Amino acid sequence: MSSAQFPARGRQPGWSLALLTLGHLIISLDFTIIYVALSDIAADVGFTPHTLQWVVTAYAVLYGGLLLFGGRLSDLMGRRRMFVLGMGLYGVASVLGGLATAPAVLLVARALQGMAGAVLFPAVLALVNTSFAEGRERNRALTVWAMAGAGGLTAGSLAGGVLTQSLGWQAVFYVNVPLAVVGAVAAFALLPADGPVTRGSIDVPGTLTGTAGVTMLIFAVAHGSEAGWSDAEVIGAAVLACLLLASFLRL
Repeated sequence: MSSAQFPARGRQPGWSLALLTLGHLIISLDFTIIYVALSDIAADVGFTPHTLQWVVTAYAVLYGGLLLFGGRLSDLMGRRRMFVLGMGLYGVASVLGGLATAPAVLLVARALQGMAGAVLFPAVLALVNTSFAEGRERNRALTVWAMAGAGGLTAGSLAGGVLTQSLGWQAVFYVNVPLAVVGAVAAFALLPADGPVTRGSIDVPGTLTGTAGVTMLIFAVAHGSEAGWSDAEVIGAAVLACLLLASFLRL
């Protein structure tokens, strides 16, 4: 098998795997690291009990809704490019979240983190699968990668509690910044260079209608329990969700 097929062999495979593991760890951490800090965020930033859930939901919806889109970008633009872009987005979003003093700003930061995860995850998974030889080497790499994701979900809650109590809720955002910087810089030394950008189609309408439809549906359910199911905003969001999801299925 050629070295072009498995570029990690010439690029210190142990360090390459550690970098890819870091990418998966950041994605998992940001699902749970926010939980313990939610009460402090509500008090300082001004969330109500019903709107506070969007701090969690904004990340999950954008991550899940754009995951296929991120995978397509990885195929067309290159995996290392998307890895660096994902790390960069995490860094910028985390700074924005730590500086947030209004709910809208913090929700934008969490949405950007979700977008970063949707870009980063497909690139990481593809790099693990293509950088290690099929068989024992790849199986071991995938095991380490999977353990990092599972460990990140658990460690996120623990780290969130420690950081919030010792440094304040802003630290659950700022902790990503040095990790993202290290990851983006190290990618140029440890990950194989991408070839030319490939021409191809991207289902932008499907991505937008699907993600927006799910978001509107969640908003209708969450806001309906607070404002009442006959509220005009709730009805409008539910109708818009149905229209968007119907459009998604037809595209």
